[in-house]
Amino acid sequence: MTIVATAAAFLGLLPPLGSLLALDASKRRIGLAGTDPERRLVTPLATFARGTWAEDVARLARVVGEREVAGLVVGLPLNMDGSTGPMAQAARALARNLDAAFGLPVLLQDERLTSFVVRDAIEEGRLPRPRRKGEPLDHYAAAVILEDALRALAVG
Repeated sequence: MTIVATAAAFLGLLPPLGSLLALDASKRRIGLAGTDPERRLVTPLATFARGTWAEDVARLARVVGEREVAGLVVGLPLNMDGSTGPMAQAARALARNLDAAFGLPVLLQDERLTSFVVRDAIEEGRLPRPRRKGEPLDHYAAAVILEDALRALAVG
């Protein structure tokens, strides 16, 4: 399929119905969040430790199949000035690999400040506090990325 950087281009590649799956990926973990088929609600799903690419694809394939995913949203960690660094390059490489593995449209969504949004939501009581220190919150960051993408799709 295609990897795009704008909501309008992504929307043009999507069928009218079908869930979206967002990924907040780091070197060690992948956080997942998904939508319902009508793309109205966002649900933080899970965070898993990365393994080999084959292991990661197998885990993602289960989620893609179970949730009947129509498109993928990959968080693009740009620098605050909008420039790209090594993490953004890694996100682009992940998007290319996902495109090859699943053949679904992929949107690269700016993820600047998502960690701050998650921390603020926890402090304000809008998200549950982690049960133990160091518990991964990547699935919440994926949910913020997906909410941003849905807002952009509604405008675009």
